Amino acid sequence: MADIKFEIVKHIGELSESPKGWKKELNLISWNNREPKYDVREWSPDHQKMGKGLTFTEEELKTFRSLLNDL
Repeated sequence: MADIKFEIVKHIGELSESPKGWKKELNLISWNNREPKYDVREWSPDHQKMGKGLTFTEEELKTFRSLLNDL
């Protein structure tokens, strides 16, 4: 499996923390030197390991927010 390069451009906030210290976060991340996207996933305390997550463009995130507001 090829190495995935990432840069956390902006840490937006934490959603939760597991008993092992992993945090589910919302960040703006550039994956493999591409345009940054909004990203929700769990991270180890040192941000060297990550769980599976979801990425959103700004427009997708706005649509998602609108859907949540309608709940």
